Amino acid sequence: MRGNTRRRIGVVAAMGAATMLALTACAGNAAAPTDEAPQLELSDEPVTLSFTWWGNDTRHAITEELIAAFEAEHPNITIEPQYTDWAGYWDKLSTSVAAGDIPDIIQMDEKQLSTYAANGVLMDLGGLSSVLSTEDYPEAVLGTGALDGTQYGVPVGINSYTIIANQDLLDQYGVDLPDDETWTWDDFIATAQEVAEASGGAVSGTQSWGFEDGGLNNWLRQHDSALYDADGEIAASEEDLAGWWEFLLDATKDGATPDPAATIERESGGLAESFTATNQSAFGPWWSNQVQALRDASGQDLVALRVPTSKGASDGWAYYKPSMFWSASAKTEHPAEVATFLDFLANSEEAADLLLAERGVPANEKIRDYITPKLDEVNQTVVGFLDDLAPQVGDAPAATPPGGGVIEAIIDQHTQQVLFGEMTPDEAAASFLEQLQQALEDAAV
Repeated sequence: MRGNTRRRIGVVAAMGAATMLALTACAGNAAAPTDEAPQLELSDEPVTLSFTWWGNDTRHAITEELIAAFEAEHPNITIEPQYTDWAGYWDKLSTSVAAGDIPDIIQMDEKQLSTYAANGVLMDLGGLSSVLSTEDYPEAVLGTGALDGTQYGVPVGINSYTIIANQDLLDQYGVDLPDDETWTWDDFIATAQEVAEASGGAVSGTQSWGFEDGGLNNWLRQHDSALYDADGEIAASEEDLAGWWEFLLDATKDGATPDPAATIERESGGLAESFTATNQSAFGPWWSNQVQALRDASGQDLVALRVPTSKGASDGWAYYKPSMFWSASAKTEHPAEVATFLDFLANSEEAADLLLAERGVPANEKIRDYITPKLDEVNQTVVGFLDDLAPQVGDAPAATPPGGGVIEAIIDQHTQQVLFGEMTPDEAAASFLEQLQQALEDAAV
């Protein structure tokens, strides 16, 4: 979930677009790509590297332990931490880039990778291959961090979109856990209604969706469509988008989801205040790497289920999404030290012992095999969920083109307008496509 109040959403969307424009405008500050591989010779002198990431307090604490472990092995290298939560991360990073103060190591998201790469901000990590090994990454997974054959990010973890079910609530109200190998979206809503009715309205059937692009990507892929094509052009049709919002609106009117005002209030509170985390809904759409945090917050038995399917959906619509990437500044003055730190994060068992599955199930298959027996029961279940999903997983969606990082704000804005009756699904679909196209065009200027 992403937190934006209704009255702030227009501002958030505008700020997102402004951030991308500012980044584009500052492209001249970034180093131009070069075919010459950097010299990877560690210095004997003191070296300081800046490292930026987003996350919660748990992630911050674990990452600082990682830094301490690395510094113990490399006493002349100091890692300077720079972190914030998701909401402020991209504004802070774009401001740093605009000032020419690019962090040496950057935790990067898929939706932003192409924007920063296109502006020359990110290093070609292929030039670090003598130190930074990627041989234990499946080609398809590693390829999610590559654009036009250039490796700009090393995938940290993998996850998949899920429906989280609260088994304790289902048992309490006498509702059977659905068969997620066969259920459809209609089955999902019918079960959610059953819970809401059995509880007398004490809990909601399911959280609403439509506030980020994961659910939309799944819906489009089930309808033989996609958000973008291989050329970075918008591929989604107004019909498919309108159908997505129409289905959500019908579910809300039928009582399967909470009242829109309650939904938006919870959206502003983040994961800890969500209906799922507070045990006030039986189902909710989440990413698989959020299961542990949700379980910790709710204290109840939460189960990850496959996403329901649309009737007639083709095989291969499910996909693995990188939880995030490790990227590096193209302007770093210390490529050898950057490569050494990235290799530590990506390939060392010492780092794996600290990270476990906090940033998702490891994308590095050797590290995943090493760490799985050490995971707690919940995260072992998540690994099993992703393994079981593998036969149904198709190719990853086309990379988000430059400017596409604003999509969450645009989706959030239009979902709110649909839920509050300010736009019809058809109007939202047309407006969404217009705003997203404008964002892509602005980034290309």
